[in-house]
Amino acid sequence: LCSMAARLTLGREKYRDVLEEMERIRDAADKHSRHLLELMESDTEAYNQVMAAFNLPKEDRDQKIVRRHAIQRANLQAALVPMETLRTVADLVELVGEALDKGNPNCISDARVAAQLICASAMGSAYNVRINLSGTSDKDFSTRLKTEVNELLTCITNALERFDEMVEQDL
Repeated sequence: LCSMAARLTLGREKYRDVLEEMERIRDAADKHSRHLLELMESDTEAYNQVMAAFNLPKEDRDQKIVRRHAIQRANLQAALVPMETLRTVADLVELVGEALDKGNPNCISDARVAAQLICASAMGSAYNVRINLSGTSDKDFSTRLKTEVNELLTCITNALERFDEMVEQDL
């Protein structure tokens, strides 16, 4: 939707002074969309690794140790993928803001819906980071990621509040 808002601004004489910015927004949003699709695949792979680790044998002490380490590694990877998703949607927030600010006002609802989808993606990613971190014993790593999650969610929430104000002014 962010890319669409940029595309619907491009080529209109009225917006020629923001042509380069809209092209940049379009291209960046398209790039992020492709990256998010790749992350979807990576998330599936990470989940499969977690499940495979839990299915390892645990009959004797050595197997239990191997299994426990495999679960730890799989949970770390399973936390990193949604973390990257959260970072990516946080980057998209700024593009949506620019599309709202400088784009075709007829696309304001599309850009605002894009922001809502970003919020939903961010919350889902944050939940997945947190749940996967609960399965790891690396407390320093866990604390760093949880702090970053909270910071990104705060930025996204603040941006959404700004977008609401922008939209309400234009309606």
